[in-house]
Amino acid sequence: MISDFFLAVLLSIIQGLTEFLPISSSAHLLLPSLLFGAKDFGIVFDISVHAGTLVAVIYYFKKEILGLLHAWMPWSSNNSKENFSLGLHLIVATLPIVLVGLLASDLSESRTANINSIALANLVFAALLFAAYKSSSQSKSLAELTLFAALIIGCFQALAVFPGASRSGMAITGALIIGLNIKDTSRFAFLLSIPTILGALVLMLAKGGFSIASSDMLIILTGFIGSAFIAFITIKGFLKFVEKIGMTPFVLYRVALGVVLLLL
Repeated sequence: MISDFFLAVLLSIIQGLTEFLPISSSAHLLLPSLLFGAKDFGIVFDISVHAGTLVAVIYYFKKEILGLLHAWMPWSSNNSKENFSLGLHLIVATLPIVLVGLLASDLSESRTANINSIALANLVFAALLFAAYKSSSQSKSLAELTLFAALIIGCFQALAVFPGASRSGMAITGALIIGLNIKDTSRFAFLLSIPTILGALVLMLAKGGFSIASSDMLIILTGFIGSAFIAFITIKGFLKFVEKIGMTPFVLYRVALGVVLLLL
């Protein structure tokens, strides 16, 4: 049986990698239980790893976030119209998943999701990502994004309520469909993860019904630190190489993963 500490390290690595790559975190988080019969650490551990990934993305985009905040402060001398517009688009794109999350939180947080349904969702949404990537004009920049286009991206991200869909994968799919270039698509998807993850954390905390034992602190800290460190490396690497590698490697990987899950 895998030890609790090693399991916490493994899950934090999985969370840090899959939260931001378009490869479905729910499918990967199934693997430890399937391969090792690993236990579920519960909602406190979920909060710790989500908080870790949130810290990572905020730290990586700290300059952009400060720019967005300044643009929305009436008393600030740095009222960039571009940053104000980007902030508005992020708000609009966040609304669908907030609504869906409130109405279908039981589905999105299900710990008993059927393996076959997750595998099939992984295959279907991987195919959709591939189709969007191949057919997209990729001619638009963030400066050309409209409120309607932002809403479309948000609606696609909201499909991540289905286990196996991949939040980042769906946001990227929506952005490619409306013609956003791959670099700005990735940047927008990462920035969009900030209010999305923050909303998920608030929802988990609001549900309460949990306590933290002193014996659990090592596991919680391991999850937080591990996911933050891996997520930061993932964000940095993805943004550096995405224009060179595109989406095809992730699509092929998801297809292989979906097939493996169906065969297990």
